[in-house]
Amino acid sequence: MTTRRNVSEKTISEVQGGPPPSDQVSDTTPAVPASVIYKLLGFTVAMICAPIGSYFLLLNTLFAGNATYSGAFAAIVANVVLIGYIIVAWREDDSEKVEVEEKRKKAQ
Repeated sequence: MTTRRNVSEKTISEVQGGPPPSDQVSDTTPAVPASVIYKLLGFTVAMICAPIGSYFLLLNTLFAGNATYSGAFAAIVANVVLIGYIIVAWREDDSEKVEVEEKRKKAQ
């Protein structure tokens, strides 16, 4: 069963004392910085291409058709990419704390 809404009803923000919708300025800045997105995309491509590329490269050159060794090396490469991403994310998280502390020191 649906309810009928009168057009003359006020919206929640107007009822609560907020500004009318025409006076509101919307914040269109992205929630995540572009550098974070670029890092994520780079590591995503690396996570796809590096293990597959290393598997086929080593399968045809170094290990001469032995898929077990090539697969093991591809798994190691995938773990290296994952650990690299974790390290980059950890350092990025620490850099934000350092920036906040520097701003506090400058403000004093």
